[in-house]
Amino acid sequence: MYRIKHMASALLIALTIALPLAAQEKFTVDVWPDGFPNTNGRDLTEPYDAKSGNFKPQLFAYLPPASKATGRAVVCLPGGSYQHLALDTEGRMWAPFFNERGIALFVLTYRMPNGITAVPETDAMEAIRILRRNAAKWHLDVHKIGIMGHSAGGHLCSTVATHSVGDARPDFQILLYPVISMDKSITHALSRSSLLGPNPTPEVEKAYSNELQVRPGQAPAIIFTCNDDGAVPPENSIRYYLALQKAGVDASLHVYPSGGHGFGVTEGFKYHKQMLEELDAWLAHLK
Repeated sequence: MYRIKHMASALLIALTIALPLAAQEKFTVDVWPDGFPNTNGRDLTEPYDAKSGNFKPQLFAYLPPASKATGRAVVCLPGGSYQHLALDTEGRMWAPFFNERGIALFVLTYRMPNGITAVPETDAMEAIRILRRNAAKWHLDVHKIGIMGHSAGGHLCSTVATHSVGDARPDFQILLYPVISMDKSITHALSRSSLLGPNPTPEVEKAYSNELQVRPGQAPAIIFTCNDDGAVPPENSIRYYLALQKAGVDASLHVYPSGGHGFGVTEGFKYHKQMLEELDAWLAHLK
C-alpha cells in the first residue's frame, strides 16, 4: 500500500511539473498560404533552406501558457546579410526568455530580397498583421505587438518601424547590432548589395537609410551593439538612436565594450546576463 501511495505521489508531482511545459504551445504558420504578393525571382514552396535562402516564409510560434500570457508578442527577425538566416541564435533560442515573461515569440523566416527591396518587408509587415488578426485565439493584445531584429534583420526591423502604416505598424522595436544605413561609409556592404542590388539610385539608398526615415510617433526602441563590432559599425545604431531621440521617440541605446557581431542570445557573450536584465527592465518600462 505504501508503495502504491508513493508511486501515486511521485506521478502527481511529475504531472504538476510537466503541466506548465505542456501548456506552452508551439506551431508554424504560413505567411502567404494563398501565394506570394511579389517575387524575388527564386521563390520556392519548401521550408527554410539555410544554404539557398529559397523557402516559403513562415512564422514559428512559441506561446507562453495562457494563464501566464501578458498579451505582449514579438516578431523576431534573424540576421544573415539578407542572404540567409541565423535561425537559432538570433531566433528560436529567444523563446525561453520571452515565454518566461508571458510574452509570445514568433520567429519569421522572411524571404531574401535578391535586390527586390519590397520582398522581405512585405513578409515582415504581413507577419504583424497575422498576429493582430489572430490576437484573440493566441491571447495577444493588438496594442502590444513588437518587432525584433538582428544585423540585417535589424535593418528589416527598422524598415518596418519607419515605413509601415496601419495594422502593420509595430508597438515597440528591439534591435541587436543592426544594419540601419545604406550609406556606403558605414553600412554592411553585403547586406546593402543583397537588398538594393548592385546599382541603386540615390533615392532608393536614401529610402532604406532608416536613420533618415524616423518620424515622431514611431515605436519605442531599444538598441544593443558592441564597441568592437567589425562587421556593422556601431555608428549605425548611434545614428538611429539620435534620429529617434530628435523625433521625440522613446529610445534606449546600450553599447558594450566588447563582443563583436552576431552574439544573439548566446551565453558566450560576455555581457549576456546584463543585456537580458536591461532588456527585461525596458520591457517592463513600456506602457
